[in-house]
Amino acid sequence: MSKIESTLDKLFAKLVQIKDTVKARLCALWQKYSPQAMQRMSQLKKIDYATAKSFVIRFKWRILLVLLVLYAGSKAYDYFFPASEKAGGPVTVTTLVVEKKDTPLIIEATGTIVSASIVDIRPMVTNTVAKIEVKDGQEVKVGDLLFVLDDRNDKANYEKLKALADDAQKQYLRAKELVDKNFISKAGLETSLANAKSAQAAARAAEVQLSFDYIRSPIDGRAGIVNVFPGSLVQASNVVSTSTNSTATSSVGSMVTITQLNPINVQFVIPEKDIPVMLENQLDGDAMAVKVTVGESGKQTYEGKVIVIDNQVDPSIAAVRVKAQIPNENKTLLPGQFARVSLIANTLKDALAIPSQAVVINPRGKLVYVVDKDGKTASKPVKVIYEYQGSSVVTGIEAGDRVVIEGKQNLRPGSKVREAKSTPASTANAQPAPAPATPSAVEKK
Repeated sequence: MSKIESTLDKLFAKLVQIKDTVKARLCALWQKYSPQAMQRMSQLKKIDYATAKSFVIRFKWRILLVLLVLYAGSKAYDYFFPASEKAGGPVTVTTLVVEKKDTPLIIEATGTIVSASIVDIRPMVTNTVAKIEVKDGQEVKVGDLLFVLDDRNDKANYEKLKALADDAQKQYLRAKELVDKNFISKAGLETSLANAKSAQAAARAAEVQLSFDYIRSPIDGRAGIVNVFPGSLVQASNVVSTSTNSTATSSVGSMVTITQLNPINVQFVIPEKDIPVMLENQLDGDAMAVKVTVGESGKQTYEGKVIVIDNQVDPSIAAVRVKAQIPNENKTLLPGQFARVSLIANTLKDALAIPSQAVVINPRGKLVYVVDKDGKTASKPVKVIYEYQGSSVVTGIEAGDRVVIEGKQNLRPGSKVREAKSTPASTANAQPAPAPATPSAVEKK
């Protein structure tokens, strides 16, 4: 350890000696040149306007020649070493070639699922329920028997009047035979005919009265909850029956409700500003298409057609009601559900659609970067006509232009670019979001 310590001491002493030597030389240089520097500074302070003017006039051609050489050298440097190359080479971007295509003009709205036909089954007469032929939630067809009321009195009355009608008809036929034999007058025949017709009319009325005891379905659909039971007294009024449980007494207004579920309708409202677009498309004769999603997930989509646009605008909300019909073969849609509707109000023919992310917004407006044949960019101002779900229809560019989608934040007009290597993710991002074939808010600009 003693050798190491002695070596370190010698090294430290050597460093101190070097430091003193350097310090002494710097002091000598300062003392030598400081007077000359101070003298030159004092001379510069003595230069005035007249001195500078005389110097410029004396050496004007030399000064002009130096300026020209400097200017030519600067231009030559910029020519052989462009700004893009000095900045570090071409910028990597993702581009898309713009093509003309038909783009649907979509209006988004919210609405409610409504039944195309719904009927509350109520009795025509006051009577007692004898038999229930329908079950809760049963699918029924037109003419299916739902309820049978106590028909004993009506059936007896019908049979009585039917027998009288049959007898009156026989009396009329017998009277015709007697008139042919001149046993009775024609007046007697006419009286017999009137009696036969009156009896038949009374029999038909009794038959109609009897039919009220057999309640049938007027439409195809699904039955709701049955609100009566065998023995319940039903009346020809709004209140059909009254039920009592341990907590409350409630009255229901129908025996059962039949609801048509296939097809089913969706009703929604469209803002007043979009009415001309819809009416223009409706005049073409083709029904406008809609796409409907129900529920939070929106996994399943239902497609349908508009069947009617209301004939008046609701001034309280400045909107018009629209009703569309959609197939519901699986009976998965029920009246009253909240629905999101996308309506194709019109189609933009030969429109130029690009991804919305390609549009750059600056204080002077909106623009896109277009790549020319030499791989250099140029900015073009554009106007966004319509935007929906990441796709924008613009004017100001031409079909076939290569528009920069990604990497535009590093671009300037005249920048050199190169195409990024295509990957599944970048390819998906480069493609414009396809406008849906049917109508979530439309932004029309």
